[in-house]
Amino acid sequence: MPDVPPRRLALLGGGFSTEDDGLLDDWLLGQARTPRPKVCFLPTASGDALAYTARFLTAFRTRPSCAPSVLSLFQRTLDDEALRAYLLAQDVVYVGGGNTANLLAVWRVHGVDRLLSEAYDHGTLLCGISAGANCWAEASHTDSFGPLTSLPDGLGLLPGSICPHYDSEPGRRSSYHSAVGSGALPAGWALDDGTGALFTDGSLTEAVTRAPGAHVYRVQAEETGEGVQERALPCRRLPRTPDAGGLLP
Repeated sequence: MPDVPPRRLALLGGGFSTEDDGLLDDWLLGQARTPRPKVCFLPTASGDALAYTARFLTAFRTRPSCAPSVLSLFQRTLDDEALRAYLLAQDVVYVGGGNTANLLAVWRVHGVDRLLSEAYDHGTLLCGISAGANCWAEASHTDSFGPLTSLPDGLGLLPGSICPHYDSEPGRRSSYHSAVGSGALPAGWALDDGTGALFTDGSLTEAVTRAPGAHVYRVQAEETGEGVQERALPCRRLPRTPDAGGLLP
């Protein structure tokens, strides 16, 4: 029987769209299954914003260690067969931030949700920031509808819930605690900006940070049914280099 590849997801609290040092994106590329991975950017959550796409291409075309491309769904050019072939050929699918609810709706209309699940089962590394992290789990904490709320409507590739921007957006932490404590969201993972979390077959296998004091957290309801338990997880500090905009530690 052929070997079954590990199924891997990476949640990002940063990257090319928010930082200039490239540390999280370099870490991400290091997780790919090939030395020069094909990396597809999906800017669906931003409505395929041109400036966002341009920033991705600028950041990744300068890396000789990858072959970047962009998939637009608002100006789609591929038929169903070509779309499937294209996505299954990717080593990394990188999903940008924006509106989580809109992202999921557009993907489902075009069948991209099913194709990404198929790619995941075949060993493609799925990843993303903000909405691009939210989408992979069963549920997420989102501002897709204006105020922060619960969205129990993700792809379900990762058990539980996701909360991005845990340390940087007012109300995120307390609102997520309330949602998990009340049962509106299942237990899950919260990411400070500047962190990354790698999951293999649904289990956390590495957490990293580019900034001191930034963490990945496990948040779950107390067994007593009152309040929540928040646990900061050990994070490996990503080393800075002169080329990454900083001095060696």
